[in-house]
Amino acid sequence: MAQRSKMAAVRWTPPPNPQPVRRRGDVRTLPEVRRIALPGAGPEHIAVDTAGNLLTGLADGRILRVTPEGEVRAVTTTGGRPLGLEMLGEDALVVCDAYRGLLEVQLSNGTVGVLAAKVAGEPLTFCSNAAVAADGSIYFTQSSRHFNIDAYRGDLFEHSATGRLFRYRDGGVEVVADGFAFANGVVLVEDGAAAIVAETGGYCLTRVQLEGAETGRTSPFGAPLAGFPDNLTSDADGLIWAAMVSPRDPALDWLLPRNPRLRSLVWATPERLQPAEKDVAWAIAFDASGEKVRELRGWGVGYKSVTSARRSGETLYLGSLTENAIAVLELGSLGAVKNM
Repeated sequence: MAQRSKMAAVRWTPPPNPQPVRRRGDVRTLPEVRRIALPGAGPEHIAVDTAGNLLTGLADGRILRVTPEGEVRAVTTTGGRPLGLEMLGEDALVVCDAYRGLLEVQLSNGTVGVLAAKVAGEPLTFCSNAAVAADGSIYFTQSSRHFNIDAYRGDLFEHSATGRLFRYRDGGVEVVADGFAFANGVVLVEDGAAAIVAETGGYCLTRVQLEGAETGRTSPFGAPLAGFPDNLTSDADGLIWAAMVSPRDPALDWLLPRNPRLRSLVWATPERLQPAEKDVAWAIAFDASGEKVRELRGWGVGYKSVTSARRSGETLYLGSLTENAIAVLELGSLGAVKNM
């Protein structure tokens, strides 16, 4: 775990905030929230199996299987902190574990196997989110090489852009691209020819070329965002859902381009005095060109710090880094998706 005294903050000028999100006067677009209670906190990401059951991981390391009706059963424990989850076939689960690396869980018996714990001899910490390609390759992100999940805000303060995108195949791991500002969610697009990576610290989504001579080349995907994007998922309609943890913080935006020592001083203060997540539930859907086509947002709705938005049919399930429940939203009542 990185120590606060080790911070090496870097100057960075944020892009203009396209539309500051504030509680006062904000119009709610989020449907009513139903909660599925869990026996623990932190369902950071959600996968859906072929039967429509939900799979999620908790802060204490447990992987749970949850029916849409709310029945909860423990599958296994990773012995670490599970974050991103993706189905690998019908009875296996890829798990990004912040402490143990890239894992594979057999859902039938709960067996946990380690696919990758190091990259080029370096421990694979803060493994964050994964996407499985048609050929079985697994693309996955590492949010930070300096901080882990228990000190994740440190990476946002430091802004050293050490996030990476990897490809796992044939038992080996290779770096596809690096230099991401807190690499987080990842989905595959264009029939696997490219990936979209959420840069939480950069307030943006980034396209990464995965094939051809320009493999690893990055380019913006859509416009800068008004908040911190987290995990990404794709749905049956080809939409990309971004979970939005919180709106951008004016204090952090003010600090980032200034003397890095200021951020080091703020980071050394008690956590309660630092910029923090706001009491809002928020998710955005994008089309294949990066255009925003649906935005769901509501303040004070009884769910916050959204880190996952997974659509199954006309239901959207939300996960959170801090809540002790999965949030359930019914999309059917909202009508057809349309450009905003």
